[in-house]
Amino acid sequence: MIVNQDNHPQRQVYYLGAKALKILSSKGGAVDFFDIYQELKVKEDISLRLFILTIDWLYLLGTIRSNKGIIEQCS
Repeated sequence: MIVNQDNHPQRQVYYLGAKALKILSSKGGAVDFFDIYQELKVKEDISLRLFILTIDWLYLLGTIRSNKGIIEQCS
């Protein structure tokens, strides 16, 4: 389940996805996978596992794509 009422909203993929997209847009729309993770970890203190789930969710939505480790924001 993507939306779980027992957790804090800061731990939900929709919230973290919005933060990741904000980082992408502030960096010009294309950033290395681990650079996004490091910046999001500083801001939200998330695990790599939760970050990967967030990136997968954004990919399934069609908002990002990956090209050799570079995450790009789709228009």
